[in-house]
Amino acid sequence: MVTSLQTAGFIICLTLAAGTPRADTVSPRIDYQTRFQPTVGRAGMVVAAEPLAAEAGLAMLERGGNAVDAAVATGFALAVTLPRAGNLGGGGFMLLHDKETNQQTFIDYRESAPASATRDMYLKADGTVDKALTYFSHKAAGVPGTVAGLIHALNRYGTLDLKTVVAPAIALAEEGFAVSPALHASLSARADRLARNPEANRVYLGGDGVAPAIGDTLRLPDLAMTLKRIAEQGREGFYGGETARLIAEDMSANGGLITLDDLARYQPIEREPVHGTFRGYTVVSSPPPSSGGVHILQMLNLLEPLPMADYGHNSASYLHHLIEVMKLAYADRSLHLGDPDYNWVPTAELIDKEYATERRKLIDRNRATPSVDIAPGNILPPEGTQTTHYSVVDAAGNVVSNTYTINFSFGNGIVVPGTGMLLNNEMDDFAARPGFANAYGLIQGEKNAVAPNRRPLSSMTPTIVFKNDEPWLVTGSPGGSVIITTVLQTILNATVFDMNVAEALAVPRVHHQWEPDKTRIERGISADTQSVLESMGHTLEPSPWNLGRATAIMREGGWLYGFADMRTPGGHVATR
Repeated sequence: MVTSLQTAGFIICLTLAAGTPRADTVSPRIDYQTRFQPTVGRAGMVVAAEPLAAEAGLAMLERGGNAVDAAVATGFALAVTLPRAGNLGGGGFMLLHDKETNQQTFIDYRESAPASATRDMYLKADGTVDKALTYFSHKAAGVPGTVAGLIHALNRYGTLDLKTVVAPAIALAEEGFAVSPALHASLSARADRLARNPEANRVYLGGDGVAPAIGDTLRLPDLAMTLKRIAEQGREGFYGGETARLIAEDMSANGGLITLDDLARYQPIEREPVHGTFRGYTVVSSPPPSSGGVHILQMLNLLEPLPMADYGHNSASYLHHLIEVMKLAYADRSLHLGDPDYNWVPTAELIDKEYATERRKLIDRNRATPSVDIAPGNILPPEGTQTTHYSVVDAAGNVVSNTYTINFSFGNGIVVPGTGMLLNNEMDDFAARPGFANAYGLIQGEKNAVAPNRRPLSSMTPTIVFKNDEPWLVTGSPGGSVIITTVLQTILNATVFDMNVAEALAVPRVHHQWEPDKTRIERGISADTQSVLESMGHTLEPSPWNLGRATAIMREGGWLYGFADMRTPGGHVATR
């Protein structure tokens, strides 16, 4: 029979076989006639989760700026127009490719734990985690890194001045902008939480706990002043002076930990990206304290020799092997990953192809292996969740892949009075109780325990894939623990299954993270494929929410092809 599934504003046609589910697991049971078409450009492109911010980035390219200028402008503008994830009060990772030098640089501007943080600070007397404290209190906030990271990128790799790139964000905050359906929906969904904080209620809900209507003008004058101080004073305009005083005073008055010294001491860190190969492509991605790049390369290594194209896209056999390698990677994540400045993290060992060869032996091609039977790999040291991603390519071939976050949607729901700025609740990304799950269900070990000045482990995975030594695919996603598997499936869709950038993002996804031992699936995986997977021992669970919301740019033959994942409304491709 032929039926159709409407998702993300598109119709996906499904061709399903009638009768009982088949026993074999080789051929796909579903034919995705997606016909998704990307937006095409040539002289530069910005793909982001919100149109006004993407256009702010494009405006920098039109002024003669490069990809970094556009990325920084987009980042500051998202802090105004996408408050559920865009931010000044959070942190993130930026991966950039310099066309002239053919070098890639990774800027870690992840939040850090305040100096007074302690290992057991979120535990109750009975040893359980106080979730209200880790999620929705001032103590949940780590020292913000976004402003320092964006300024560092601009000063070192951009071409325009700070006042120019922050100007669009200031104008949006000061003059206001029309509330879009996407913004109205996100504010409505979190209105109860935002209303608990008087300042967040005043700034975003008009003081009465109700989201502004679609088409209303939202003005953010306090946030405009904060942005002006940054534009005029640079780093000192946020980590010192009036803004820092307002943050520190609010922390002191409400049991938070961030001090003036914490703010003054914060610095972004440049790190070497992780590099790997997959079937002739070079994949460059995020090193620790991101777990994303390590496990992307690890899973690609595990899958590389398998005949995935013969299995068929999203067939039972393909998904079985995909799920099994996800289990292996997330098991390793639970033990081996953390802040590399405070732990030995076996990055080279985990992405080694020989390690993948040994771990691949654990995969039974016909049966699911229970997570309880999968342990992290035995690697010995040598002696001695709300997030947004955007991708940028300029006319010269410079590339930026940037993911940043305040963790939950609208962070901890607290606005610092006088700043218009939402605080992150990124401290939940630490292992408040090592060996137990965080808000995303991820099991994390001692290497990610709370400690002063340490940066929490992250799943953010800005990634660039190279073809014939040229940037070919730029991608990343929000989504907490599903970020890594979203990026993995985007890469596989584009490389193994030859999908265009729109199809690669649009087709249904699956996710497994070792614990809990269940596979989350999106709508669109055929019923008989699901039956075959269940007969192999997989526990399937329809995902109650979307698995990632990626943005991506593909570069082919001098043309740019961009797409913003339509799983959540509001994404935009800005190009010229």
